[in-house]
Amino acid sequence: MSTPDRGVNQYPGVGRVLVIIPTYNEADNIRIIVDRVRKATPAVDVLIADDNSPDGTGAIADELAADPAVHVMHRAGKQGLGAAYIAGFAWGAEHGYDAVVEMDADGSHAPEELPKLLDALADNDVVLGSRYVKGGKTVNWPFHRQAISRTGNVYVRLALGMPLRDATGGYRAYRIPVLSKLELDTIASHGYCFQVDLAWRSHKDGFRVAEVPITFTERERGQSKMSSSIVREALWKVTVWGTAARWNALKKAVAGNGPAKGGQGR
Repeated sequence: MSTPDRGVNQYPGVGRVLVIIPTYNEADNIRIIVDRVRKATPAVDVLIADDNSPDGTGAIADELAADPAVHVMHRAGKQGLGAAYIAGFAWGAEHGYDAVVEMDADGSHAPEELPKLLDALADNDVVLGSRYVKGGKTVNWPFHRQAISRTGNVYVRLALGMPLRDATGGYRAYRIPVLSKLELDTIASHGYCFQVDLAWRSHKDGFRVAEVPITFTERERGQSKMSSSIVREALWKVTVWGTAARWNALKKAVAGNGPAKGGQGR
């Protein structure tokens, strides 16, 4: 794998940007999505993080790496979306990038909308591509997936008290200094829940988080990696986080009105 040179491919107002595309059995899609990224935003680099796909995705990625702006990380096996992104974040930080972008390989995240995210990142720390703010939408998504996603995001807002309307979406951009402060080594979440976890940590730590509208399009080729177990994990962990946050807030409120502050206790 080639080592990217500093100073090459600078995005205005942001710096060096690395688009991380995790793959597992995406042989039908990876050429198409990388080509679209390179055409839509030539000033970014791409890292394909392949989890030893049995369909040959990794070999195709190696061919694409003939382009000096495309890099490949071969991982030992299928370890989950969250682990792939964390490994990609670390690679980006090690190689001197200023920002990283999460993007699916299946075309559901349109590379043509990437400039919107990066332009917003010039004035923010984290930018989420949102299906549920004004101007955002989904295309060709089954009703049950739409219902799960919308209901899940409403629950996240209520449980965590977080104003974000699409905390579960996977099209987003982070400044590298933000990720260095989010204690990524403590994250054990996967998929759907991984995205909520990072958004929640960014919000709690006071970073500037913005949402920009995107159009999410259901994949045309290959199989979705979403499963009922991923949804259950997300619901359980969000409930635990929300309960813990409210309990801690209650303890602080009680302590603030207790003997140490009021001097009236025995």
